[in-house]
Amino acid sequence: MTARVGTRVWAPRARRVEVVVGDQRHAMTPVEDGWHALDDDVELAPGTDYAFALDGGEPLPDPRSHHQPSGVFGPSRVVDHGAFAWTDDDWRGVPLRGSVVYELHIGTFSDEGTFDGAIGHLDHLVDLGIDIVEVMPVNAFDGERGWGYDGVLPYAVHEPYGGPDGFKRFVDAAHGRGLGVVLDVVYNHFGPTGNHLGRFGPYTSDRHQTPWGDAVNLDGPDSAAVRRYFLDNAQHWLRHYHLDGLRLDAVHQLIDESEHHLLRELTEEVEALAAHVHRPLSLIAEYPRTEPMAVTAREAGGHGLTAIWSDELHHAVHALLTGERDGYYADFGEVDDVVAALRGPKDDLPRDRFVVCTQNHDQVGNRARGDRLVHLVGADAAKVAAAVVLWSPCTPMLWMGEEWAASTPFPYFAGPRDPELDDAVRRGRRDEFAAFGWDPSEIPDPVDEATARAARLRWDERDDGAHASMLDWYRRLLQLRRAHAELTDPRPASIDVQVDGRALIVRRGSCTLRADLDRHTADLDLGLDG
Repeated sequence: MTARVGTRVWAPRARRVEVVVGDQRHAMTPVEDGWHALDDDVELAPGTDYAFALDGGEPLPDPRSHHQPSGVFGPSRVVDHGAFAWTDDDWRGVPLRGSVVYELHIGTFSDEGTFDGAIGHLDHLVDLGIDIVEVMPVNAFDGERGWGYDGVLPYAVHEPYGGPDGFKRFVDAAHGRGLGVVLDVVYNHFGPTGNHLGRFGPYTSDRHQTPWGDAVNLDGPDSAAVRRYFLDNAQHWLRHYHLDGLRLDAVHQLIDESEHHLLRELTEEVEALAAHVHRPLSLIAEYPRTEPMAVTAREAGGHGLTAIWSDELHHAVHALLTGERDGYYADFGEVDDVVAALRGPKDDLPRDRFVVCTQNHDQVGNRARGDRLVHLVGADAAKVAAAVVLWSPCTPMLWMGEEWAASTPFPYFAGPRDPELDDAVRRGRRDEFAAFGWDPSEIPDPVDEATARAARLRWDERDDGAHASMLDWYRRLLQLRRAHAELTDPRPASIDVQVDGRALIVRRGSCTLRADLDRHTADLDLGLDG
């Protein structure tokens, strides 16, 4: 059941539910399956601030709130999505196949740290050769700063970024420049502060456990309404914000033992919506290891997702260039590992169903100081890594700023929130890396505003020396990828990889890349001679 915002709420455990508007409380009527409805004679006009009170308790935000102008502890606000003046009526979308994706974080992509600030740099992405922008989560979370993965109200847009209309302006501006927009969404857990959902109903269950505690309730009692909560959320972003797809965070933690897995149900609904809006809508899922069945068609027993993040190529290239062998790098470090990652899983799946990169928010941000690859191995080695990724038959993704060897790090940051939680986060980060020999004083304070500010891209450095050289290299690689059909061919047979000592010879039709992983040189042969 789809709820009308502000007039219906799912609260199966509550005996009495009221809508609170200012100092007035309006009783709701229990209806079917734990839902409560507001009488038709009570109007919540667009712009109205409201909350729900359960059994006479304190006002709480709407679990399906679309706008939290005063933060996740304040009232919700009614949004009229039809009032926004879209200009993308002629937008017909962009398929993931053949595209280049660019991941960014709104809070650090521009100096303003807002949607409007990010709009000012979209022309750079067009000039670079990007097709799709993948935006890290923008749902409402506690605190001014963060990555967005601790969201607590999945339907609302983080107010410091610019709220609902700010996000719409960003998407509309991107479409006006021919750029698709994919949003990173988190369905596997809720953040630790500002999360009131458990007071409304069993959104989580101890039937299964995740790294964040009790798993989201996808297959236990009352799970039908919880599943609907996330299915409607996907529709919400794709419809109201005209998005071109969603990136689903850590889907292996969506523990669902029902006969119809949530991911399969999600692909069915999104495909139906794509048919209605008459443009492609993508679903990209994150798994810790490549999972071919996730992108296998539903009629063949898979989930039918558009693509998955595939980390093996990143791990193989990173371990080889840096010499790191800790954690998940322990299984990598040889040239043959890069070869295996380029060739991909031993099946007939098109390789564009696997999104690959040399850097992303996780691989950079989860390091002690948020070091980018270029900070670890230098510009020449980073150029080789970029060539390997962009010469692969997979869907390539860039991390914001890598195209000009940005000097700024991307460390983990959050807050400010509850002081005890912030202190625990500080201690946790320092203890985690102290176990690997780091001096705690070298770990950036994740709550300090200076840590987040240090991550903001320095756009004025793009034209300087080594930064300009790197940017020219990326532009050339992306221009070649667009000009030569061999380089976007997703068929497994479209790539031939050989090893010559510590060098890779990657052939894509008449185009050949020789990537020397010792000397850090990349030679391109486009087969144009004669």
